[in-house]
Amino acid sequence: MTVSSPAAPAARTRRRLVDRWFLVGLVIVVGLVVGSLLTGQFDTFGDVEGVPMFNITRIPRTLALIFAGAAMSMCGLVMQLLTQNRFVEPTTTGTTEWAGLGLLTVMIISPTATMLAKMTGAVVFAFVGTMIFFLFLRRVSLRSSLIVPIVGIMLGAVVSAVSTFVALETDTLQNLGVWFQGSFTRIVRGNYEYLWITVIVGVLIFVAADRFTVAGLGVEVATNVGLNYYRILMIGTVLVAVATGVVTVVVGNLPFLGLIVPNIVSMIRGDDLRSNLPWVCLVGVAIVTLCDLIGRTIISPFEVPVSLILGVLGAVVFVALVLRQRRRG
Repeated sequence: MTVSSPAAPAARTRRRLVDRWFLVGLVIVVGLVVGSLLTGQFDTFGDVEGVPMFNITRIPRTLALIFAGAAMSMCGLVMQLLTQNRFVEPTTTGTTEWAGLGLLTVMIISPTATMLAKMTGAVVFAFVGTMIFFLFLRRVSLRSSLIVPIVGIMLGAVVSAVSTFVALETDTLQNLGVWFQGSFTRIVRGNYEYLWITVIVGVLIFVAADRFTVAGLGVEVATNVGLNYYRILMIGTVLVAVATGVVTVVVGNLPFLGLIVPNIVSMIRGDDLRSNLPWVCLVGVAIVTLCDLIGRTIISPFEVPVSLILGVLGAVVFVALVLRQRRRG
């Protein structure tokens, strides 16, 4: 695998899980969440149907923002540790495109498939696609860390092209476009509950955090301290595939979120996964919620998909990271 940025100094890698700055960030996120609950075209306080609509739409949508933002941010952090590359996350490795192909495959085989069946197909394909990416990195020696995300984006483009061709042949192209839009508009009570699976994934990532951190130092270091590197790699891949598959089916594509958040947190706090996880979740929720609020208000009463705003923001951050690494040689 290609090794990019080195681990932060030991003095910075072990921090308290919660400090005063975290509490300040928590207050800001709570404010954004309250803003999400209060933003919308329907008058939830003055209309007689306001309370039922609030429970059916506003609360599920806000919970989906929290779960999806935290999940995709954690996935990016885990993938960056396992590949030792700052530019890796589900949308720069083709994982999201593989999940979409799995979703499309299930829909073609069984048009009346349940949400659980769709998620299963998305998770299986996401896992297979991520393992293909990891196997490629193991067998190919790449001199530049920038080549890794480029290879992942190219792989994702190929998978996306296959999905588009299959969708054209089966007259499901419109459905494919809706799935990859990355919007919380369609989130209501009854179709967001599967996102609770990402909470379980987050707990498992926190439990295995120290092992992921050691695995991020490389196979030799992990083996020397008695850690089964390839088992940890497999566990991390499964967790990333599950979270990515669930979010892709329920919400859609959230580009560059797993790239933006972990890099911001790591530059400030170092590379210890366990102490960074609360911050990664917090910042991920804040960014997704803020982008959703912008999308809901910028051309109100219409909405701009969150994926569009995240794509623009992520592209700017990606270029900034590339220039930063180039300055450092």
